Amino acid sequence: MNAALRIAVVTGAGSGIGRSVALELARTGQDTAAGPTVGPKWAVALAGRRNETLEETAALIRDVRQDAEVLCVQADVTDPEAVAVLFSTVRERYGRLDLLFNNAGTFGPGGVRFEDLPYEAWRKVVDTNLTGAFLCAQAAFRQMKEQTPQGGRIINNGSISAHTPRPNSAPYTATKHALTGLTKSLSLDGRPHSIACGQIDIGNAATDMTSAMQSGVLQANGELAPEPVMDVGDVARTVRHMAELPLEANVQFATVLATNMPFIGRG
Repeated sequence: MNAALRIAVVTGAGSGIGRSVALELARTGQDTAAGPTVGPKWAVALAGRRNETLEETAALIRDVRQDAEVLCVQADVTDPEAVAVLFSTVRERYGRLDLLFNNAGTFGPGGVRFEDLPYEAWRKVVDTNLTGAFLCAQAAFRQMKEQTPQGGRIINNGSISAHTPRPNSAPYTATKHALTGLTKSLSLDGRPHSIACGQIDIGNAATDMTSAMQSGVLQANGELAPEPVMDVGDVARTVRHMAELPLEANVQFATVLATNMPFIGRG
């Protein structure tokens, strides 16, 4: 394996932000039709629950660079055994890990009032957004601590909801606030081992999950209103910037949002 190659795991890589970040990393440092890109070369391990969507992402990457180093690993981040297999597969293939983009997540049921929220719906969001992030971060942390040279970077996908909620979003908002605490703990615990951890809080990136934004979503005053969105590529480029910093530097928290979305002054 090329010693200059950096190794990344992207969870939730079958669609949306995960797919966009995987594409951005994979094209970095490569010779493309538009010319060589600046930055290190990345091998990208794509993780997600559906192998067919991971293969779609891999095909998009190879459209940009036919000999791109891509690995698809079907994995449910809520399953400790599946997470263990994911990271052992990456270790066996590449020998080390330089980046985890902890991206897999779910909004949960929309439009359900707090008092009507089923326990099962709460658990699904918590298991995916928080426990899944913990399991992946722990596996990555262990590998980064043990490998030589030691260290690596973990970037957690937070949300605008890590700062302020939307109506009827208790599970999602609670997990994203908790993810901020996990990010801070990982940053502190990783210091002795050259493990850096940061968080990107994203607002209204244009993906399938946010398609309803442009037609109208519930606001804090009870009205339905459309919201502006931004190009998901702008998020991916921000993640790449965070990922390419030397381990002596860290973007602790970055907020990237559609400029005119209701966030500052929301409610």
